[in-house]
Amino acid sequence: MVRHMFARVFDAKTDERAWRIGADGEQAVGDQLAALDARWRILHAVRVGERGADIDHVVIGPGGVFTVNSKNHPKASIWVGGDTFMVNGSRVPYIRNSRHEARRASRLLAEHVGFPVPVTGVIAVVGARRGFTVKNQPRDGAVTVVTRRGIRRYLTSQPQRLGLREIDAIHEVARRSTTWQR
Repeated sequence: MVRHMFARVFDAKTDERAWRIGADGEQAVGDQLAALDARWRILHAVRVGERGADIDHVVIGPGGVFTVNSKNHPKASIWVGGDTFMVNGSRVPYIRNSRHEARRASRLLAEHVGFPVPVTGVIAVVGARRGFTVKNQPRDGAVTVVTRRGIRRYLTSQPQRLGLREIDAIHEVARRSTTWQR
């Protein structure tokens, strides 16, 4: 306890602090998603596979299906150019990981619902007080990078791809833990 208090005071990097910052980012994005209207279905912290992986948020609505990764970098500068995502000048694999996560979700959902389920990966950036620049969105449209405050606008601006029957069918399958266990 005392060690964690000193780590906070001196801004030291610890596993506990990294977890807390990540959880704060997920909560901030979750708060934005909660303001979507009743046509949207949202699942949080969806456990995938047997190795402890999870999807921060799965969003299902008129605009389609989205896997949302919350990335909280409170004191950072973020720069995105195509498939390159940089945090304070260092390249991170967020786009590659988000693309993989969306493809995996698409495959698992389609297997269980019985029709194709295209999924778009979304990286929702929280913080970035030193700057947030998206020169170009990632190639191929499989992943989009937005700010926490921009996520609702992004989702609701998508053309209608799903009707209420498809939304409900996908949501029913997505709610089952067995859907995600491969």
